[in-house]
Amino acid sequence: MKRIPTNIITGFLGAGKTTSILSLLARKPEHEKWAILINEFGNVGVDGAILEQQGAIIKEVPGGCMCCVAGLPMSVGINALLAQKPDRLLLEPTGLGHPKEVIHKLTSESYRNYVDLRATITVVDPRHFADSVYTDNVNFQDQLALADVVVANKIDQCDDFDLYTFQTAMEKAQPKKALIAEVEHGRLELEWLDIERTDRQAQHSHHHHSHDQAEPLPELELAPGQQFIRKENHGQGYHSCGWFFAADQLFEFSKLFSLFSNLNANRIKAVVNTENGCFAFNVVNQVVSVNELSLEGFESRIEVIDSEILPWDELENILCSIVENTLAK
Repeated sequence: MKRIPTNIITGFLGAGKTTSILSLLARKPEHEKWAILINEFGNVGVDGAILEQQGAIIKEVPGGCMCCVAGLPMSVGINALLAQKPDRLLLEPTGLGHPKEVIHKLTSESYRNYVDLRATITVVDPRHFADSVYTDNVNFQDQLALADVVVANKIDQCDDFDLYTFQTAMEKAQPKKALIAEVEHGRLELEWLDIERTDRQAQHSHHHHSHDQAEPLPELELAPGQQFIRKENHGQGYHSCGWFFAADQLFEFSKLFSLFSNLNANRIKAVVNTENGCFAFNVVNQVVSVNELSLEGFESRIEVIDSEILPWDELENILCSIVENTLAK
């Protein structure tokens, strides 16, 4: 069997991993079939919904770091994707995940004859390098330590000090990275995927978070007449709450945008049906980015992640009122 070129695309919450993968998919060779294993901290599968419309083969491992959700769901996902005989395999661990165990899995005897693991690419926001909330986080440190390629994303939103802080940190990196780059809008170059991988050591041992699972999490399914499902998760100092709304539930775009703009959370991402169509929302530090999607009859998904437990019940009531107000018009 041909060994499949494989890359891990990692990075902390809000760095732009999914945007970077979307950029790669938009420019991949037309004749190639790509497969992506997506791992999210939350349980409602927002990233998978966004990437699926780009024509890639998608498998999801929700509910936390993919190597912490027992090894089984990760192995099942990888096996299912390899069975499709893709031309390239990408893995996107959660922003709170640790790539060490993923690398170990892909280079193990079970996969070394099937997977050609190439450069691990870590996407970062340069503004995080002056913030101890990020630089003191062991996952942030190890995502950098294990990277062959480090890509500073969102440089159009950075000032000179942000870039200086990033560049200074990279100058101190040992061993040296194969490539350090600065980009806007997650534009990774296709040739970076074929950079050779180097064995690198993590700075910390990895502790599995408290939600180890023996079996893959069940797929979300609404009962007849049920309007939504709510799923919560916690681990590694963060909490998430996600909602999965029935396809006939339409949100009022302007009110949802306003809610996301004013909600003080580390990370919000959503794929939502509105009265104006389907949109992907990406929120970091109360800055909202929106992209229209060509999806129909799709269940809306909203995920909020923060280092504190937020008033989930109150937020849920607001979301339901936005739906109700739209349906009443």
